[in-house]
Amino acid sequence: MTTIKASRDVIIRTPDLDKATRFYAEALQLPVIDRSASMNCVDAGAFRLYIEQGPAHGPVFDFLVPNLEIMKQALVKAGCRVVEDNPAVPRCYIADPYGVVFNIAQA
Repeated sequence: MTTIKASRDVIIRTPDLDKATRFYAEALQLPVIDRSASMNCVDAGAFRLYIEQGPAHGPVFDFLVPNLEIMKQALVKAGCRVVEDNPAVPRCYIADPYGVVFNIAQA
């Protein structure tokens, strides 16, 4: 059996990275713990919120898997759909049969 583990990462996307980061840092007073050109991270205690530059979508939670390709194939076979695949990271956004989008990433 493959061991799957949830990370404490949640990802959101926004067209305005700086504005969204300021909101979480100032309005919610969450410390910014990492910054890059395309993604920032704030620490919310129980989870880390990654704010990524890009078209907005709902929050995405994160699962760590030992073998990304095997898990991706198993999830598609189980009725999921690949939403976005980025082998360079490696990670893959998956939509479950109920419409919830989550990320699977190589552990």
